[in-house]
Amino acid sequence: MSQPVEPVEPVEPVRAAGLGRSSAGSRIAIDRVACTGHGICARILPDDIGLDEWGYPILRRPGGSTVSERDATVAVKLCPARALFRA
Repeated sequence: MSQPVEPVEPVEPVRAAGLGRSSAGSRIAIDRVACTGHGICARILPDDIGLDEWGYPILRRPGGSTVSERDATVAVKLCPARALFRA
């Protein structure tokens, strides 16, 4: 005999993927040697990262950028070359 199942609250896809929702700031940096110029970071963080004429990322703010913890986590996880990291 099966027992009734309690309803479960839906989980947002971002949280299900293990990406946090903290609003605290996180500094990001780019390993320019490891970068292969995919440009995903610039699409995720358009206010903080631009692309040069060859498609490689450039931090818009000298000395690094402070972005939301959630945005930093997403950008770092989606970088195919693992060239984006928290500073």
